[in-house]
Amino acid sequence: MSRDLFDSLDQAGFGSNVHEVAADDDCRVLRLEDGSGEGFMTMYRVFDGIYVMYDDFHLRRCVSEYQNAETVLCIDHCREGRIEHEDLFGGRYYMEAGDLRIDRRVHHEGRVELPLSHYHGISIGFLGDVAQQSLTREMPFLKTDIEALARRFCPDEKAFLLRGNEPLNVLFAQLYAVPKCVRIDYFRVKIAELLLLLSDVDTAAYAGKHQYFPASQTDKVKEIHALITGRLDKTFTVDALSQIAGMPPATLRKVFKAVYGAPIYQYIKGYKMKAAAEMLITEPITVAETAQRSGYDNASKFSAAFRDVMGVTPQIYRSRQEET
Repeated sequence: MSRDLFDSLDQAGFGSNVHEVAADDDCRVLRLEDGSGEGFMTMYRVFDGIYVMYDDFHLRRCVSEYQNAETVLCIDHCREGRIEHEDLFGGRYYMEAGDLRIDRRVHHEGRVELPLSHYHGISIGFLGDVAQQSLTREMPFLKTDIEALARRFCPDEKAFLLRGNEPLNVLFAQLYAVPKCVRIDYFRVKIAELLLLLSDVDTAAYAGKHQYFPASQTDKVKEIHALITGRLDKTFTVDALSQIAGMPPATLRKVFKAVYGAPIYQYIKGYKMKAAAEMLITEPITVAETAQRSGYDNASKFSAAFRDVMGVTPQIYRSRQEET
């Protein structure tokens, strides 16, 4: 592999908690270690200064030690999960499935939160003049100016969030299923397509589409999340939780959905039923006992809720697991 890409990334410095675990001519696999889990970044060199990286994280939080050593433009696509970002003023917003984030990686250091404990996506990076020279040399028909593109999407070095752009989501969906035998050539075609699509995006139409929430509110919501997931045997009302959080019920609902991606009652129900499913296959307890541990006094209501989430009754779920 050309040292242009690797040297640039080494200088940028992913940090002491990221280590290379495998590499070949066009691929580099990095492992991020953290007490709450781990993550893998599988990076492919497309051209000098241009890379495609698959991000797969199973952790609650980590500390990013990334140091940007040169001008970088990155496009991140979220396929599954959620990730929290924070601006310079402490406001937070959340990337969810289908979101595209464009930024210069200027403010990438610090604590990173994954509210659902997992995140899967793709990052495409362009490293300064090296990337521009590669595009000019390898794709002379493409008149994209990377620096001009960065200025358009990231004025004042702020990040830009694209939500619900169907052509770009289709493009990234194709990148998640690339045949190995044509991988690098396929990346090259798709990067050209990506740059052309981005050049046609009306940035004004997406401005202000994502909401920022004060850190004080999201921290309170995380405390509420810890409470309800730590006491599965209890049933909490939104009114009771709002008093504990010290915020109006409407605000609690709004911020909770922003952080965890679902209305609070729906999230609690799903979380409880998945925990119940685990109990059913790991503990010698009855369905009625599982219902009580899940905060249901009525086994029939529990079975109906379980079927809504898991697709089958608790009895059928347990019997199928025992057969496998």
